Amino acid sequence: MKLPLAERLRPRTLDDYIGQTHLVGKDAIINRMIATGNISSFILWGPPGVGKTTLARIVANTIKAPFYTLSAVHSGVKDVREVLDRCAREAQSMFATARPILFIDEIHRFNKSQQDSLLGAVENGTVTLIGATTENPSFEVIRPLLSRAQVYTLNPLSADELGELLERALTADAELSQRKVRVEQTDALFRFAGGDARKLLNILDLLEQSTPADEEILINDEVVTLRLQRNPAAYDKNGEMHYDIISAFIKSVRGSDPDAAVYWLARLIEGGEEPEFIARRLLILAAEDIGLANPNALLLANATFDAIHKIGWPEGRIPLAECTVYLATSPKSNSAYMAIGAAQQLVRDTGDRPVPLHLRNAPTGLMKSMGYGQDYRYAHDYPEHFVVQEFMPAELGHPTLWHPADNPAEQRAAELQAHRWGKK
Repeated sequence: MKLPLAERLRPRTLDDYIGQTHLVGKDAIINRMIATGNISSFILWGPPGVGKTTLARIVANTIKAPFYTLSAVHSGVKDVREVLDRCAREAQSMFATARPILFIDEIHRFNKSQQDSLLGAVENGTVTLIGATTENPSFEVIRPLLSRAQVYTLNPLSADELGELLERALTADAELSQRKVRVEQTDALFRFAGGDARKLLNILDLLEQSTPADEEILINDEVVTLRLQRNPAAYDKNGEMHYDIISAFIKSVRGSDPDAAVYWLARLIEGGEEPEFIARRLLILAAEDIGLANPNALLLANATFDAIHKIGWPEGRIPLAECTVYLATSPKSNSAYMAIGAAQQLVRDTGDRPVPLHLRNAPTGLMKSMGYGQDYRYAHDYPEHFVVQEFMPAELGHPTLWHPADNPAEQRAAELQAHRWGKK
């Protein structure tokens, strides 16, 4: 049986690897780890088809390390422990040349106990962990494991990189290179691929298989669109869907267009997007783009996230639609988002300034004698539960980090602040 084109063209070395130059280019981190032979545990985060599994295999092959794989979809705690036991025996072998590498695909699907079972082996160096995930590790991977593994982000392939992959497929593949191929246009091909190398190669496979052996394979926008319409689901989810459509969805909500927002929501649902991903994006949007203009938005988005876990599909589309329309029609403000960004930049620019003495706790007599907590004014002891005092490090003065937006809720808050503080 003929292997798929994506498998036939799977790179074996970094020289054949396309994309992710920020990780594998000259002097980039993974390239340098391979050059030294010292591989630290890491998690590869990115969309499907951008080379996560391939990169893990290249790392192991290049340094000649034993390579073990687990799929989080099919493996339980018992499977993890069995593999770790084999890795431990391999690491202790007198013939061992490199620490075993354990690659876990879709690591975000591991539950907490499964992830906990990895901690000891990663911590003591029994195994080097390489995980792959399409979901944000901050939400899906437990904190102790994140502290032991660096996260590297992989990007969708650019049009130039997809063009390079197309050229390689047409010239380097032993079977496809024997066919007559005429490339007239690539816009539709690259659009349907959506930055996914595997998807592009699968499309080429489809074009080859649907063209008689004695005919020329024609690649242009009309042919590609026509062929893919016969099987649209195979070339929809996680490519264009995962990036272009989620971008349109978020921007429609931010732009206060409920009709467009619900349309793009329907596209996400019909394309098979995971409801948790949609709900998570709405939760982020409620804080980032609506914020203090309507704090109830964050509560509703959080309730929506909980609701889809309780009721599942297909009914889960209803609270998602309710939340989408509510957020789209809500007043907007990004003042909190801008404030924390400005505050983080201030911290990076000024370093770790000491906490003023009057704001420090004084649980011991020694601390009290050193002035901890001295002259602190308890706000509730004063009229309107407020008294003027300094809460910032003295060296910083009092920079303004929060700038209220022009909506009624924040303007009322700004007026109250002006009443309390006057001009700082």
